[in-house]
Amino acid sequence: MRYLSLDWIDAVADEAATNERVAEAAAECSIGVTQVVTEAPEGTIVYSLQVLDGQLLFAAGAAFPEDVRFEQTWDTAVSVATGALNAQEAFIQGRILLTGNQQKLMDSQAVFGAMSAVFDSVRANTSYE
Repeated sequence: MRYLSLDWIDAVADEAATNERVAEAAAECSIGVTQVVTEAPEGTIVYSLQVLDGQLLFAAGAAFPEDVRFEQTWDTAVSVATGALNAQEAFIQGRILLTGNQQKLMDSQAVFGAMSAVFDSVRANTSYE
């Protein structure tokens, strides 16, 4: 499946829904994160991770409520997803724009740590072309 396609978003959502670490982390926080990827082959792609009332939802479209927004180009998103570019380096270089409640983002690191295994699992069946 193609990276950031609806099939990819559904695969991530399905994997996250059955991951115990994700469920445990989601029980401890509340955050809405919107990802905006520009210059993708299909145009601009918007997807989100929403944790609310102990439930995690990964879906197409913006988070509501939205606490944090990341914006980046397709090339940057692919580079970070494949490990060719470290996400922290991308921030420092200004290739990823972060807006919103940075403290809430930091307080939700357990969710992102748990989601890392989900992305690793889905990556095996993902095309980045």
